[in-house]
Amino acid sequence: MTTEHFFVVGAQRSATTYLYHLLHEHPQIEMAKPIRPEPKFFLLDDLYAQGIDAYLEQFFDPAVSPDLRGEKSTSYCESEKAARRIADHFPQARIIFLLREPVERAVSNYWFSVRNGLETRPIGEAFREEDSRRGDYQTSVSPFAYVKRGLYIEQIEMYEQFFPREQIGIFLHERLIASPEALDSIYRFLGVGSSFNPPSWGQVINAGQKGSETLTPDLEQMLIGKFAKPNARLAERMGIDLTEWERTG
Repeated sequence: MTTEHFFVVGAQRSATTYLYHLLHEHPQIEMAKPIRPEPKFFLLDDLYAQGIDAYLEQFFDPAVSPDLRGEKSTSYCESEKAARRIADHFPQARIIFLLREPVERAVSNYWFSVRNGLETRPIGEAFREEDSRRGDYQTSVSPFAYVKRGLYIEQIEMYEQFFPREQIGIFLHERLIASPEALDSIYRFLGVGSSFNPPSWGQVINAGQKGSETLTPDLEQMLIGKFAKPNARLAERMGIDLTEWERTG
């Protein structure tokens, strides 16, 4: 029996590390290791040049024969190159997007960049000047794409160029952390037993730490405005109820 593959491609700061643990604990699934740093094999040219056999040998245990192998690399969600390469090698792969209310995600992303020494500007300046700074980085993806990274519909439509809609699963961070039924739906999407209760369910994993600076009402309203139309497109095109994301500003 051939082991199938799936990929958790995003979004960054949306409980994807928590999801990794929940998936890793399932007896039918083997997740790529280590969890940090993320493999990013299909994004980084030097790794990809080593070939797909090197990928399987480096990140998975050859002595294990699971039903599914999975990788979590959240940088993939914004890379057409990565999407194309995954499709070339694993055209039957299932793609998971785990999405968080984008204002909260952007704030969490900002503090993540601060904690890692990548961001020194105040939060308002960082958000308002994102467009001019987004291309200035030496990491695998921009640490300053706070708003751009929350335009989920653009990322999903990009993946639809390479994978049929039925192979793309869209799930909400807010539901995953609140209800085991949301995890069951992810297991069902992957085709593994949905009655499994993972030991890590309900644990706080990789929680972000915010600083003392908060969003001003004007800044929050600016962000709400930037995400309003993309969120509406996402809800309409994908048939997703985004009631949990409603904000008044």
